[in-house]
Amino acid sequence: MKAAVLHAVGDLRYEDVPLPKTTVSEALIRVKAAGICGSDIPRVMKKGTYSFPLIPGHEFAGEVVEIGDSTALSVGDRVTVFPLIPCGKCAYCQIGEYAQCDSYDYLGSRRDGGFAEYVTAPADNLVPIPDNVDFDCAAMTEPASVALHALRRTGVDAGDSVAILGAGTIGIILAQWARICGAGRVFITDIVDEKLDVAREYGFDDCINAMQEDAVKRIVEETGGRGADICVEAAGTAVTFEQSLRMARKLGKVILMGNVSGDVVIPERTASAILRGQLTIYGTWNSSFTAVPKNEWSAALHFMSTGALNLGPLITHKFKLEQVNDAFDMMYNRKEFFNKVMFVF
Repeated sequence: MKAAVLHAVGDLRYEDVPLPKTTVSEALIRVKAAGICGSDIPRVMKKGTYSFPLIPGHEFAGEVVEIGDSTALSVGDRVTVFPLIPCGKCAYCQIGEYAQCDSYDYLGSRRDGGFAEYVTAPADNLVPIPDNVDFDCAAMTEPASVALHALRRTGVDAGDSVAILGAGTIGIILAQWARICGAGRVFITDIVDEKLDVAREYGFDDCINAMQEDAVKRIVEETGGRGADICVEAAGTAVTFEQSLRMARKLGKVILMGNVSGDVVIPERTASAILRGQLTIYGTWNSSFTAVPKNEWSAALHFMSTGALNLGPLITHKFKLEQVNDAFDMMYNRKEFFNKVMFVF
């Protein structure tokens, strides 16, 4: 089969590799669409995967080609795949907190992933795709679930004001989830007008360019001097990290979602605001894949199927897999505006 194989940092090759073999507990999937995650850029271009050579890609969807008999799924079924493979034995796995597994495996970073014509995955990690959801959107179930998981950690409630820092793909998905969950008002901040324009096209009017005005001051003013009930840091910068802590109202909630590069320094006034305002600060990583209390992957696909979660317009670029280096060059060097970049097969 053809695959995009990372041989070293920055050395990504489109080449022939053997078709992967499956065990009795795994499925072989013919990949139909695979998205490039924001984390894939530094993984390929700066940091590398956990071993070489390795096929990146953890956001994908496709068709089942081979599967064991001990599953409800069959050959030909359309599926997306939860990329985290838990050990099933540690204390966290025993309570269903797979994202906290002490010895997890991971498609696309620790073992071969979805930037290939075929990929193997545990049959238990497969999620059926509703008939009216296409492969491109289904390949975005992973970021959609991650965004839902972050908001659910805060206990978002009807009427809450939600401030989202970062209007990239995750930011727009977060805003849609906030609307679905009944948020009364959704603020979105960024420093790129094109990203804020996308948010406006989705019907979010409270968009703030933080390069042109003080986003913290604006949100505090727009909320009657209080600040937002919930702030979501989704940009992954030291500046937005600190801003999210100052945007929240007293007794408010802040969830830190973006992968921050470099150290973060908390100024004295911000530290004081955390203490005196008795803020609740959450971390978040990955998503929930258990039936109880909620399978966030199934929830994401359900809301895609109803149209309430609309991901298609976020796809700005579609590449063939043989164009893998063109795609990564465009994104890494920011040669043009992009949101979700997708490989289509």
